[in-house]
Amino acid sequence: MLFKNPNATNSPYPTKLATVLNQETAHKSKQWLSTWPLLSRCATPLRSMTGTARALGINTLWIKDESKRSKLGSFKALGAPNALINLILTHFPTFEADKILLGKYREQLADFAVVSATDGNHGRALAAAAQSSGCPCTIVIHAQVSQEREDAIAEYGATMVRITGNYDESVEEADRIAKENGWIVVSDTSYEGYTEIPRDVMQGYGVMATETAEQLEAQEQKPTHIILQGGVGGLAAGVFSYFWEQYGVERPTFIVVEPRQADCLYQSAIQGKPSAATGSVDSVMAGLACGETSQIAWDFLQPSVDYFTLIEDQDAIDSMVHLAHSKYGDAPIVGGESGVAGLALLTKLAKLTQLNALSLNADSKVLIVNTEGATAPDLFKELTGISAEEIIAKQ
Repeated sequence: MLFKNPNATNSPYPTKLATVLNQETAHKSKQWLSTWPLLSRCATPLRSMTGTARALGINTLWIKDESKRSKLGSFKALGAPNALINLILTHFPTFEADKILLGKYREQLADFAVVSATDGNHGRALAAAAQSSGCPCTIVIHAQVSQEREDAIAEYGATMVRITGNYDESVEEADRIAKENGWIVVSDTSYEGYTEIPRDVMQGYGVMATETAEQLEAQEQKPTHIILQGGVGGLAAGVFSYFWEQYGVERPTFIVVEPRQADCLYQSAIQGKPSAATGSVDSVMAGLACGETSQIAWDFLQPSVDYFTLIEDQDAIDSMVHLAHSKYGDAPIVGGESGVAGLALLTKLAKLTQLNALSLNADSKVLIVNTEGATAPDLFKELTGISAEEIIAKQ
């Protein structure tokens, strides 16, 4: 399914939005995070998928590979830590930002407790950042979060709370726990009266955009299309805003892709306001299994995203196999369930001979992001028939 957004504009990047997310702050976040030992010292690879591009019938396909960002396994390693740094600085303004995640202020932060709900990756990143800085951390997970993902979060010292409901109910529970204990919620989704921390999470994702822009400039290339995963909308807002500011009226075509059963952004586009998903929300694409649109993210997505699209779980699984087994001779990639959404959309539309619905053709240069690696290693091997370690050995 595909919806062309009637509110999308090719105007210059609005000043009002630039006061919230901008390139200057993204570069500052990059500097702050550069000292954290859990992050790679190098930019994640921007891989040119020549064989896949040829099979799809487009000129170029780049995939920004966030599986290489950190042992945490996903792009979320940029968002929650950036938000935690900003949060700590608001309470301890004399602290040096680039030393917070080095644990320099561990004693002062011993009672500075944070809490968040998660499907897995955001909570793991927050738990790791909290452990590094010395903050106590509690993570709320819902019924569909696997034991494997829970264990991966708990590894970083977080106190785990599991509820019987879905993701949106876990968000409510995290808010309740915070109010009851006087703790602070560090969430990647915004709601009424809660925008600053989600803003800082999104700004952290701008680090990825900064790297990508530099890598493309080094190749003297510019994408015609950028496809990003949906979720609550934070990733898309953080990255699209960067490229909108960079290219202005000549920005690429922006496309969002979601699981069919977790279509909150798609429904928001149809209704013209932040809306809820219409499906069960549960998806193999766990990181995208979100039922409520982030209000602050929607401020950026409504005027910029040209197309909102939906895929099935099987589309994602097929694309995981595609990348893992080098289907068209490209380098193998550890693409997780949510990480492959952009490729899944392209492959689906190519099979239906509907790439032209997104104005894709033989001249198109498309950027997608593999947002996670094997963040659930057992599930990854079950779905692809190969382990992440075997793929890395082939790389």
